[in-house]
Amino acid sequence: MGTTHTGGTRPAFVATYRLQLTADFTFADAAAQIPHISALGISHLYLSPIGTAMAGSTHGYDWVPPPEVAEVLGGIDGLRTLRRAATDAGLGIIVDIVPNHTGVEDPRQNPWWWDVLTHGSASEFAHHFDIDWAPDNGTDGRIALPVLGTPDDVEALTLETDDSGTTELGFYEHRFPLAPDTDTTSPRTAHDGQAYRLVAWDSGLIGYRRFFAVNGLAGMRQEDPAVYAATHTLVHRLVAEDLVDGLRVDHPDGLTDPMGYLEQLRADLGDDRLLLIEKVLSVDEDLDPALPVDGTTGYEALRVLDGVFVDATAVETFTELHRSVTGNPGDRDWIDTAEHAIKLGTLDEMFPAERARLSRAIRQAARDAGDTDATAVPATDLDAAIGEVVASLGVYRADYPTLRPRLSATFDEVRDRLPELGSAIHLIAEAVASDGEPSARLAQVCGATTAKSVEDCLFYRTARLVALQEVGGDPGRFGTSVEEFHAFNLARARDWPSAMTTLSTHDTKRGEDVRARIGLLSRHPDQWSELVGSMMSTTPAPDAVTGLFLLQNIVGVWPLDGAPDASVRERLHEFTTKAIREAALVTSWTESDDEMESAIHRWVDDVLDGPVGDQITTLIATMRADIVDVCVAHKALGLLVPGFGDVYQGTEWFEDTLVDPDNRRPVDFGRSIDHPKTVLVIAALALRRDHPESFGVDGAYTPVYATGPAAGEVVAFGRGPDVLVLVARTRITDSDAAAATVLELPEGRWRSRTGTDEFTGSVAMSAAFAHGPVALLELLDRRPG
Repeated sequence: MGTTHTGGTRPAFVATYRLQLTADFTFADAAAQIPHISALGISHLYLSPIGTAMAGSTHGYDWVPPPEVAEVLGGIDGLRTLRRAATDAGLGIIVDIVPNHTGVEDPRQNPWWWDVLTHGSASEFAHHFDIDWAPDNGTDGRIALPVLGTPDDVEALTLETDDSGTTELGFYEHRFPLAPDTDTTSPRTAHDGQAYRLVAWDSGLIGYRRFFAVNGLAGMRQEDPAVYAATHTLVHRLVAEDLVDGLRVDHPDGLTDPMGYLEQLRADLGDDRLLLIEKVLSVDEDLDPALPVDGTTGYEALRVLDGVFVDATAVETFTELHRSVTGNPGDRDWIDTAEHAIKLGTLDEMFPAERARLSRAIRQAARDAGDTDATAVPATDLDAAIGEVVASLGVYRADYPTLRPRLSATFDEVRDRLPELGSAIHLIAEAVASDGEPSARLAQVCGATTAKSVEDCLFYRTARLVALQEVGGDPGRFGTSVEEFHAFNLARARDWPSAMTTLSTHDTKRGEDVRARIGLLSRHPDQWSELVGSMMSTTPAPDAVTGLFLLQNIVGVWPLDGAPDASVRERLHEFTTKAIREAALVTSWTESDDEMESAIHRWVDDVLDGPVGDQITTLIATMRADIVDVCVAHKALGLLVPGFGDVYQGTEWFEDTLVDPDNRRPVDFGRSIDHPKTVLVIAALALRRDHPESFGVDGAYTPVYATGPAAGEVVAFGRGPDVLVLVARTRITDSDAAAATVLELPEGRWRSRTGTDEFTGSVAMSAAFAHGPVALLELLDRRPG
């Protein structure tokens, strides 16, 4: 992409650099890092949400209206200054936007939400939010707000007067508005007269669609043109002033009509700006080609790039080790069975209100169609059928055109497996056969249930190889073959050449180097088995699967030299708390077991300080050279495969991040660029800049295969006619095997960009990888025929 615009020619996408903006890292701070970012060869800054958000927000996804550039980041003038500085350095800017939801954790900070709570359905903003106004919604048509501990907590309500003299309803630190006609001194009476009802958090009632199960994020009705217009004034301004070169759309699957939304956004954005979506694709799911986007943000690529470094031949060792420790194999069949069960439980426990709303929509659609049998299907059967469909579908949502057959096949599969639910399945299938509320609600419930069940629960409950337990990942597939790697990239070059390739994001469960290092254990199965055996015999965990899970993460962040310091220890304990509560096996966010949590934290300290920790230090020392190589090789693939790479802040150096908020920690930009990973980033991006046609939207991807005893450890491909990328999947320690493994180069003279060598004809892997695990070769000239 290099089209002309009002400021000249937009920079072609070579790589983005993701920056997490906060009150402590503003537009001015971003501008100060432009020299470093530019020196890497980056083409675009990639900014987290820039809109006004809840006070103290550390991420910006809880934005509040009206849409404006956050003053704490520097405001619109700060953004303009950053744009000028970036342009002067030859950099573009893309920005993350959040159409699906808005922050309502503190209603006072969201004027639209406050107005709806004040005036109910009479508010001018009543239909901006996806609110359940139905008389049978469980609260007599009022908005259910799940903030109470128990139903009896209504007795703790108070009437409070703010600084302006306005009386509000209080519940401890929470404040809610009162309707203008409220005239009482009784908090309970005042509460009963409002357009909302405060209900217990576990009541199964909630009056608005949320982002997943986050009560503080309320869904927006972007399918309404008036809502779209009101929520996109800032986007229109960014385009009108030419402050951005593209947008990244957060979670479009949460919208009622993602296809329609993206068509409108593309029309507003124009064809010369990039449009990416945060879409999690399953292994057997392709992005719908009808979507008017340039691609996804790359979780599907992350899965493949991680998997190619996992040694699939170790699968039996890891499976049996998992079985011996946890009692189950953690394999494909177990994963599928566990995922199905967890989804059913998640729907019951977290989304009963959403399921009830879907159920009502299905029955209403049947009545509208004249189906007199709609009421004959028992509520329990319809709930069970909805659960089975959601649990069996295997994708976030299946109402995209290319996925409609999958939805139909799922209906057939459930009907065949559970014939007693046949009538209920028929009712659902008829209701969602065409676009409408039932279809959209089923899709939204499916996406939320999938996210909370899989990446936020299942992936904390199993531990065969936790490097594979990532957003968009599939731990049932133990690694990616070289052939699968090439097939994926051939399809990507053909279908989505402008998509983003990511290795780390603000949402990844572990950073790229942590995952790469854990994946490397598959190439040291005996040492890993010995370490687990030592843990089991000397320092058994209070819960077996938790111990196996945490041990891998401890190995993943263990320093390359020495033992963890106090900072690493503290971060591991914070991760432990989140991990065991997300897993909900021995404790949870809603029903914490303090005794068990304390026992697990003591166990973590015992591992760090005891014989297991000493053994980890020895293991890391043994693997050190391999760790450096795999982190460098991993990054090379992320920057050179089809699409363009994203460098998440700080990942140009080795990183040891765990799940958020750990992965949003401040970055030390003062580190040396004379670092193995940084040197690779600079070389890879320079290669891309020097060969724009080979890496552009029309650049070819050609699998290349070595021959010889170590051929299986080489990933090689051509980009266009003049670039070859060779990456070692692991260190080839057998010098004879390395010398005997060769790759036939296309005719011509080839120069290494990672060394000083030139090659023609056959190149031995011992020569190609003489300077490291990556060889970047460019064609200097062709030999005469």
